[in-house]
Amino acid sequence: MNAKFNYIVILKRSNERYVDRISFLLSVLAVLAFVEVQVKTGTINYFFSIAALLVLAGIIMNQIAAWKGRQVRYKNWLLVAGIFWIGMPIYAWIAILYFLLAFLEYQAKYPLEIGFKNDLVLINTLFKRKFAWTEFNNVILKDGLLTLDFKNNKLFQKEVLDDDEPDADEDEFNEYCRERLSLAGEQRMTVNK
Repeated sequence: MNAKFNYIVILKRSNERYVDRISFLLSVLAVLAFVEVQVKTGTINYFFSIAALLVLAGIIMNQIAAWKGRQVRYKNWLLVAGIFWIGMPIYAWIAILYFLLAFLEYQAKYPLEIGFKNDLVLINTLFKRKFAWTEFNNVILKDGLLTLDFKNNKLFQKEVLDDDEPDADEDEFNEYCRERLSLAGEQRMTVNK
């Protein structure tokens, strides 16, 4: 998101662990498939041997990174598996699945950002979603929890990503949201007259 927003709130992603597990399993599946092709043909194929070794090295590197407490990314290894999967004698279409999942792994781990402007609220997901202030009953940030209360009885609540240096305090943000909601309510009443 860019600087044209009055406020940007970054939210925690709660599904990172699940994404890592699925990516790990898909990487292991690719290694096993590359080895199985060689076992079934009874010959050593350097193409699939290199593929298995590369993806296996990626799995090991990610496991070491996880043990050290660093962030783990499988997208590169899913891409490598997808590239080599194109050469598989059967089910080569699975490469498309690996490419898609590599892209989605990045999206699933990217912090969710919500930008607040004077005229709209933008949720920065894969497909950006824009909302007018008139669509909300209330927007509040309290104790590290952002709540968007929609007029259609939908409630969006997520924990804010811990930030060592908060750009603005909760009271300032909540006052800004109250002003925007009040102005949106006045505009709606003016239109209805």
